Amino acid sequence: MLESIFSCLFVCFAKILEISVQSVKTVFMVKGQRIQAAFLGFLECVIWGLVIASIIDTLGDNYLMLFFYCLGYSTGMYIGSVLENKIALGTSSIQLMVKSDKVEKVIEYLNNSNRGFTVLDGKGSKEAMSIVMIVLPRKEVKAVISDIRKLCDKEVFVVSSEVSKFVGGYGIKK
Repeated sequence: MLESIFSCLFVCFAKILEISVQSVKTVFMVKGQRIQAAFLGFLECVIWGLVIASIIDTLGDNYLMLFFYCLGYSTGMYIGSVLENKIALGTSSIQLMVKSDKVEKVIEYLNNSNRGFTVLDGKGSKEAMSIVMIVLPRKEVKAVISDIRKLCDKEVFVVSSEVSKFVGGYGIKK
């Protein structure tokens, strides 16, 4: 009985590790980091081989093992997405719609932060607005948005999106 519980827990934890590695590997592949993706792919295969070797004979008959396999898979998906979010590879673009009377604070902040940006004049539904466009590393997006929201007393509309390719510009290294 104890051996069966140990086997179920081994399968669950190994599957969590495998799927977490798989999620991060996929991100590396999409971002063009082939060597890291290949290393993680090798690690993923080793873990998968260990898991499958330990359950292949019993999975159809042992519903507890099947449950732990599925639990490990789904938990690994969750943990992998959390890891991917923490690693935050890549580049993002932020567009800020700022009231024109607050845009100078934003420009000063961006200049002091050594960030490249472009400012356009715009017209909102009720008043004049400025559109500030910034391209920056994805891992810095949360902090920059937080800082700008404080500067603008939270009166800023923010759109953030991932950038797959860009050429040139100021204030960002590819």
